[in-house]
Amino acid sequence: MLPLFLPGEEILIDPNAYNKSKPEIDDVVAIAHPSKSELIIVKRIKEISEDNQYFLIGDNLAESTDSRHWGTVSQRQIVGKVTNRFS
Repeated sequence: MLPLFLPGEEILIDPNAYNKSKPEIDDVVAIAHPSKSELIIVKRIKEISEDNQYFLIGDNLAESTDSRHWGTVSQRQIVGKVTNRFS
């Protein structure tokens, strides 16, 4: 699968998107990288466990580092929901 975002594109993130509702499967979210907290990355929610842990996957599976490598993340690690992209 090809990457959703291409070099040079910009995105808007809504940091308040999950104040009143919970993230859902297929939402595209920004998170602080689990091992490099200064790096914000964008992933898609693929699964949600009963204890509200999120399994995130990159759209470009061959090149993505995601929950297959570092496990699930909690909602508090989600910076916001990606709402728009611009070329």
